[in-house]
Amino acid sequence: MKPFDRAHPIRGGFGDPRTRFDEARTERALFRSSGSFSFHQGVDINAPDGEPVYAVSSGMVTRARGQRVTVACGNGHAFQYWHIYERVHVGQRVDPGKTLIGLILPKHEHVHLTELDRGAAVNPLAPGHLTPYRDTTVPQMLRTTIRHRGSNVPPDSVHGNVVFVAEAIDTPSLSVRGRWEGSYPVSPVRIMWRIVRQGRTLVLERTARDVRRSLPKNDRFWDTFARGTYQNWPVFASRHYRYEEGRQLFKLTPRPFDTRTLPDGVYDVVVTAEDIAGHRDAESLRFTVHNAPGWAGKS
Repeated sequence: MKPFDRAHPIRGGFGDPRTRFDEARTERALFRSSGSFSFHQGVDINAPDGEPVYAVSSGMVTRARGQRVTVACGNGHAFQYWHIYERVHVGQRVDPGKTLIGLILPKHEHVHLTELDRGAAVNPLAPGHLTPYRDTTVPQMLRTTIRHRGSNVPPDSVHGNVVFVAEAIDTPSLSVRGRWEGSYPVSPVRIMWRIVRQGRTLVLERTARDVRRSLPKNDRFWDTFARGTYQNWPVFASRHYRYEEGRQLFKLTPRPFDTRTLPDGVYDVVVTAEDIAGHRDAESLRFTVHNAPGWAGKS
């Protein structure tokens, strides 16, 4: 979108959670409901309704219907533009910054841009892709909790198989306008963790999530995100909860972590959230492992 030499606000990030729960909103639905759960396949670029959208790369239009345009750029590379009135036709050649692809639809206030490499979505904000783009904000690690069989457990009484869950957010680098104006979170692109005991790293740093370049398949959604996650403006039983901020909880491991691999004692799990520009924020949670038989811990 014009001006082409200036960055535009990104209101929805690559790999953000997209959640539509089948059941009405209850605590049970949040943690048990079936539905449609997927990773956001591109970025949502904020702009007024009716704003002209131009090609970002040269190529040939292979689809122009259903309020979506696809442009094949050669060598398996393509771009998709969503939520627009199409102004091109199949077979038409397009040029970056010159060809009008379409106009943003009413009540959308954004164009969704997906970048494809041989059919797989890649991060259009990665270095060397969508320019000019600068990320000046820093992600925030909000809290880390420990779960056993779906319920939170006190960190001073940890034993057996547990799941470490980190809540983290990032914020758009530029202010978003329109109905989405505010502090709606986007996702950090990478979540890392390690376990430390008295300053010594016992479990080397591991990566729980990394969408700096590409995405897992959607059937891995609940291996990455933990239950309790929901998108901005969440949807339960077809009802949209407008203007509500989403919540993003990340599993540090897709399967439970066996604390019996650690000697009993006091540890810190250190979790780091990172954005596409490499900005980081870290938080640690102290926990006590006691797998000895009969251990009750504190109430």
